[in-house]
Amino acid sequence: MFHKVDPKSLNENVFSLIGDKWMLITAGSRERCNTMTASWGGLGVIWGAPAATCYIRPQRYTKEFVDREEYFTLCFFGEEYRKALSLCGSKSGREVDKVKECGFTVQAAECGAPYFDQAELVLVCRKRFVQPMDPANIPQDVKEKWYPQQDYHTMYIGQIVEVLVR
Repeated sequence: MFHKVDPKSLNENVFSLIGDKWMLITAGSRERCNTMTASWGGLGVIWGAPAATCYIRPQRYTKEFVDREEYFTLCFFGEEYRKALSLCGSKSGREVDKVKECGFTVQAAECGAPYFDQAELVLVCRKRFVQPMDPANIPQDVKEKWYPQQDYHTMYIGQIVEVLVR
Protein backbone atom coordinates (compact mmCIF):
# COMPACT_ATOMS: atom_id res chain seq x y z
CA MET A 1 0.00 0.00 0.00
CA PHE A 2 1.40 3.36 -1.03
CA HIS A 3 1.26 6.52 1.00
CA LYS A 4 2.13 10.07 0.05
CA VAL A 5 5.19 11.75 1.50
CA ASP A 6 6.85 15.12 1.16
CA PRO A 7 9.73 14.98 -1.37
CA LYS A 8 12.00 16.48 1.31
CA SER A 9 11.52 13.37 3.44
CA LEU A 10 13.28 11.11 0.92
CA ASN A 11 16.65 9.82 2.11
CA GLU A 12 17.73 7.73 -0.89
CA ASN A 13 21.08 8.31 -2.51
CA VAL A 14 20.09 9.75 -5.89
CA PHE A 15 23.22 8.44 -7.63
CA SER A 16 22.51 4.89 -6.51
CA LEU A 17 18.75 5.19 -6.97
CA ILE A 18 18.98 6.24 -10.63
CA GLY A 19 22.41 5.04 -11.74
CA ASP A 20 22.48 1.64 -10.03
CA LYS A 21 18.88 0.63 -9.28
CA TRP A 22 17.45 2.19 -12.47
CA MET A 23 13.94 3.54 -12.95
CA LEU A 24 11.00 3.16 -15.27
CA ILE A 25 9.80 6.27 -17.09
CA THR A 26 6.11 5.78 -17.81
CA ALA A 27 3.44 7.90 -19.49
CA GLY A 28 0.01 7.48 -20.98
CA SER A 29 -3.07 6.33 -19.10
CA ARG A 30 -3.90 3.44 -16.84
CA GLU A 31 -5.50 1.70 -19.82
CA ARG A 32 -2.76 2.45 -22.36
CA CYS A 33 0.75 3.36 -21.31
CA ASN A 34 4.32 2.65 -22.25
CA THR A 35 7.39 2.41 -20.10
CA MET A 36 11.15 2.29 -20.50
CA THR A 37 14.11 1.68 -18.23
CA ALA A 38 16.46 4.59 -17.61
CA SER A 39 19.65 5.01 -15.64
CA TRP A 40 20.33 8.64 -16.51
CA GLY A 41 18.55 11.42 -14.67
CA GLY A 42 18.58 13.61 -11.64
CA LEU A 43 16.57 15.03 -8.78
CA GLY A 44 16.76 18.55 -7.44
CA VAL A 45 15.01 21.87 -7.26
CA ILE A 46 14.21 24.30 -10.07
CA TRP A 47 11.77 27.18 -10.27
CA GLY A 48 11.12 26.85 -6.54
CA ALA A 49 9.85 23.27 -6.73
CA PRO A 50 11.18 19.72 -6.40
CA ALA A 51 11.99 18.33 -9.84
CA ALA A 52 13.19 15.27 -11.72
CA THR A 53 15.20 15.30 -14.90
CA CYS A 54 15.20 12.40 -17.35
CA TYR A 55 16.54 11.80 -20.82
CA ILE A 56 14.95 9.89 -23.70
CA ARG A 57 16.42 9.02 -27.09
CA PRO A 58 14.32 9.90 -30.17
CA GLN A 59 13.70 6.30 -31.25
CA ARG A 60 12.15 5.22 -27.95
CA TYR A 61 8.42 4.50 -28.12
CA THR A 62 7.94 5.90 -24.61
CA LYS A 63 9.05 9.30 -25.92
CA GLU A 64 5.81 9.56 -27.94
CA PHE A 65 3.83 9.06 -24.72
CA VAL A 66 5.90 11.50 -22.65
CA ASP A 67 5.71 14.10 -25.43
CA ARG A 68 1.92 13.75 -25.68
CA GLU A 69 1.06 13.76 -21.97
CA GLU A 70 1.26 16.48 -19.32
CA TYR A 71 2.38 14.01 -16.63
CA PHE A 72 4.79 11.10 -16.42
CA THR A 73 6.04 8.91 -13.58
CA LEU A 74 9.38 7.60 -12.44
CA CYS A 75 9.12 4.25 -10.66
CA PHE A 76 11.86 2.64 -8.60
CA PHE A 77 11.86 -1.06 -7.71
CA GLY A 78 13.54 -3.59 -5.47
CA GLU A 79 16.35 -5.76 -6.80
CA GLU A 80 13.91 -8.64 -7.37
CA TYR A 81 12.60 -6.68 -10.39
CA ARG A 82 15.99 -6.32 -12.11
CA LYS A 83 15.04 -8.83 -14.84
CA ALA A 84 11.81 -6.94 -15.55
CA LEU A 85 13.68 -3.64 -15.74
CA SER A 86 16.17 -5.23 -18.13
CA LEU A 87 13.30 -6.33 -20.36
CA CYS A 88 11.76 -2.83 -20.27
CA GLY A 89 15.09 -1.39 -21.36
CA SER A 90 15.75 -3.83 -24.18
CA LYS A 91 12.33 -4.42 -25.79
CA SER A 92 10.11 -1.91 -27.55
CA GLY A 93 6.50 -1.38 -26.55
CA ARG A 94 5.77 -1.25 -30.27
CA GLU A 95 6.35 -5.02 -30.45
CA VAL A 96 5.94 -6.30 -26.88
CA ASP A 97 3.38 -5.64 -24.14
CA LYS A 98 6.05 -4.95 -21.52
CA VAL A 99 3.52 -4.45 -18.71
CA LYS A 100 2.05 -7.90 -19.35
CA GLU A 101 5.47 -9.54 -19.88
CA CYS A 102 6.69 -8.20 -16.53
CA GLY A 103 3.49 -8.98 -14.66
CA PHE A 104 3.10 -5.37 -13.58
CA THR A 105 -0.17 -3.93 -12.29
CA VAL A 106 -0.86 -0.43 -13.56
CA GLN A 107 -2.29 2.12 -11.15
CA ALA A 108 -3.07 5.79 -11.75
CA ALA A 109 -1.97 8.78 -9.73
CA GLU A 110 -4.46 11.54 -8.87
CA CYS A 111 -3.54 13.32 -12.12
CA GLY A 112 -4.13 10.12 -14.10
CA ALA A 113 -0.46 9.31 -14.76
CA PRO A 114 0.25 5.57 -14.78
CA TYR A 115 2.59 3.87 -12.34
CA PHE A 116 3.25 0.31 -11.22
CA ASP A 117 1.92 -1.26 -8.05
CA GLN A 118 5.13 -3.31 -7.69
CA ALA A 119 7.32 -0.20 -7.30
CA GLU A 120 8.81 0.86 -3.98
CA LEU A 121 8.94 4.57 -4.83
CA VAL A 122 6.97 6.57 -7.39
CA LEU A 123 7.63 10.16 -8.43
CA VAL A 124 4.69 11.71 -10.24
CA CYS A 125 5.95 14.52 -12.46
CA ARG A 126 4.26 17.33 -14.33
CA LYS A 127 6.20 18.01 -17.50
CA ARG A 128 7.57 21.56 -17.29
CA PHE A 129 10.45 21.68 -19.78
CA VAL A 130 11.48 19.74 -22.87
CA GLN A 131 14.61 20.34 -24.92
CA PRO A 132 16.51 18.20 -27.41
CA MET A 133 20.23 18.07 -26.71
CA ASP A 134 22.19 20.28 -29.08
CA PRO A 135 25.15 18.28 -30.44
CA ALA A 136 27.08 21.53 -30.88
CA ASN A 137 27.20 21.77 -27.09
CA ILE A 138 28.27 18.18 -26.42
CA PRO A 139 32.01 17.47 -26.10
CA GLN A 140 33.46 15.33 -28.90
CA ASP A 141 34.56 12.51 -26.57
CA VAL A 142 31.01 12.26 -25.17
CA LYS A 143 29.54 12.19 -28.68
CA GLU A 144 31.98 9.45 -29.71
CA LYS A 145 31.27 7.30 -26.65
CA TRP A 146 27.52 7.78 -26.16
CA TYR A 147 26.18 8.92 -29.55
CA PRO A 148 27.83 6.95 -32.36
CA GLN A 149 24.42 6.94 -34.13
CA GLN A 150 23.89 10.66 -33.42
CA ASP A 151 20.63 9.83 -31.61
CA TYR A 152 20.88 12.61 -29.06
CA HIS A 153 18.56 12.53 -26.06
CA THR A 154 15.75 14.94 -25.31
CA MET A 155 15.88 16.30 -21.76
CA TYR A 156 12.69 16.47 -19.72
CA ILE A 157 12.25 18.35 -16.47
CA GLY A 158 9.22 17.36 -14.47
CA GLN A 159 7.97 19.11 -11.37
CA ILE A 160 7.45 16.42 -8.74
CA VAL A 161 3.78 16.81 -7.76
CA GLU A 162 3.37 13.61 -5.78
CA VAL A 163 5.71 11.14 -4.07
CA LEU A 164 4.38 7.69 -3.25
CA VAL A 165 6.27 5.21 -1.08
CA ARG A 166 5.51 1.78 0.35
